[in-house]
Amino acid sequence: MSTGKIVVGITGASGAIYAQRFLRAASEHYSEIYVTLSEQAIQVAATELGISLNRASLTMEKWLGGPYPQVKILDEKDYFTPPASGSFRHDGMVIVPCSMGTLGRIANGISNDLVTRSADVCLKEGRKLILVPREMPWNLIMLRNATSVAEAGATILPACPAWYHNPTSLEELADSVVARILQNLGVEQKIQKQWMVED
Repeated sequence: MSTGKIVVGITGASGAIYAQRFLRAASEHYSEIYVTLSEQAIQVAATELGISLNRASLTMEKWLGGPYPQVKILDEKDYFTPPASGSFRHDGMVIVPCSMGTLGRIANGISNDLVTRSADVCLKEGRKLILVPREMPWNLIMLRNATSVAEAGATILPACPAWYHNPTSLEELADSVVARILQNLGVEQKIQKQWMVED
């Protein structure tokens, strides 16, 4: 396991499975993972994953199905946490899934919760920031916001699963996106082999 640290934001876009699968995979590579879930993310998880959660009883055991001591849940309104400060050094931030509302607020410098504040810190400090939107189609405002965020230094990694590896389950489809997120973080992942490269 790496001794690295990452920050993960989970927002209310559809695609809770991406967050769940990513956290499980990232836990194999990072010793500290700081996670913030929006209230809408909790509601989406209940709808899409059948996980009954509320803010008071939120644990990684419920979210991920087992103990993940390296994963630390942070309150979305608590700015007195490490990711809210530029002096906290880490290996990058992933927002998965990233709602278009969240992307828009980041693009316009609106830090109204810990997710957007942490993303703002990544941009101002020149740290890796990966946004994983799951929305279609995109209107002109969304396209312009995505362009602004990309110009500011973020990576836009849409949740577009790959089919060339012949997936046989929803989990395998989701993992094709998780693999690309890890690759963009610089992680040597084993979830999906490189195209046209033998093991």
